[in-house]
Amino acid sequence: MKTDLSTYNNSWYQPGGKVKRLLWYYISWLCFEGGWNISSTLKVFLLKCFGAQIGRGVVIKPKVTIKYPWRLIIKDHCWIGESVWIDNLDMVTIESHVCISQGALLLCGNHNYKSPSFDLMVAPIYLKEGSWVGAKASVAPGVTLQSHAVLTMGSVATSNLDAYGIYSGNPAIKVKTRTINKP
Repeated sequence: MKTDLSTYNNSWYQPGGKVKRLLWYYISWLCFEGGWNISSTLKVFLLKCFGAQIGRGVVIKPKVTIKYPWRLIIKDHCWIGESVWIDNLDMVTIESHVCISQGALLLCGNHNYKSPSFDLMVAPIYLKEGSWVGAKASVAPGVTLQSHAVLTMGSVATSNLDAYGIYSGNPAIKVKTRTINKP
């Protein structure tokens, strides 16, 4: 058996109405993906207009790509770094005090390499309180970073990360335990 992309069909996948997606495409291009340093307050307002649930004190840097805001929850005091790509074909939930550093990828979609038609597969991503996705790190579909887990720079999370674990590599493996000092 061989891959036959002419048989690919993802008609089952309905990410939202065409007008809504088109309008978001232009708003995203103008206010999020460009290098302009538009205020986080305006970005949060626009995300909420498109159905995102956003908490207080969220900072969103320039050049951020968010596929579908209506599939996004960001709780309080989170930082979304420059050039982050949230490819939320499924739900992405980001709890409070989460940092997503520059160039990180949150990818909710993949393809079934065992299927001749290379079928689309989607699964949610969950970043629990205090977790940190390092610069240029990637989080795969279906992955949860437990409370205060760290995915180090350039690493790839293909499975869940334990609470307070520090993970590195591709695929990421636990290298030590995170300790947070008292102030």
